[in-house]
Amino acid sequence: MSDLISPMAFIGEGVQIGQNVSVGPGAVILGPCVIEDDAWIGPGAQIGAPPEMTDHMQNTAWSGDLAHAGVHIGKGTVIREAAVIHQGSYRATTVGAGSWVLTRAYLAHDVLLGENATVSAGVSVGGHCVIGDRVNIGMNASVHQRTFIGAGCMVGMGAPVARDLPPYVKAFGSPVRLHGVNTIGMQRQGIEPEQIEALQAAYVAGNLLLEQTDFEWQGLLAADVAQWRERENRRPAASAL
Repeated sequence: MSDLISPMAFIGEGVQIGQNVSVGPGAVILGPCVIEDDAWIGPGAQIGAPPEMTDHMQNTAWSGDLAHAGVHIGKGTVIREAAVIHQGSYRATTVGAGSWVLTRAYLAHDVLLGENATVSAGVSVGGHCVIGDRVNIGMNASVHQRTFIGAGCMVGMGAPVARDLPPYVKAFGSPVRLHGVNTIGMQRQGIEPEQIEALQAAYVAGNLLLEQTDFEWQGLLAADVAQWRERENRRPAASAL
């Protein structure tokens, strides 16, 4: 076992660990699970328990009884102390490359977390949620099951998110409302000013679904808008713009 993996961690059968992975004391990792290179798993992190679903078997993976759809931890991720990530029921619960899941955060079964995202301390994400790349969710926010959060969103601390968020919005309050676009985040990604202005104008006009617009989205923003448009049964949060 690598010197980076504490002998006080429990790593069960069916766990595949890449190169240069660190695992702290008291961490429990149950299979099936894939952890890619350069990931950092903090002390007391709990990864791979069965889905919290009453119609699914609560298997004992620590004894070799593997079931469910697994967990996939991407390259260079950081999973901090006491974070909890559950097995998927029909698809692997996924943490995208370069993302951070901070202390006491919870990702339920079948969650798909994109790349370079941040799930802050105490955040709870319900089952089946899809969270885009570069999203930042503030401390102690809660995300209702089956919710979609588009790429580049900023979610405020303590916010209860029960409706979908289109890409690059700032969302906060209770109930959560949309409060403009994440201009700084878009600028950091090299998105052109006219693209930022067009997105802001669409949202101000109430076109939260980004449908029937003549503007040509380009580059990264085009992909992020396409992901939002492809989402079935979108139910955007109310806007305060």
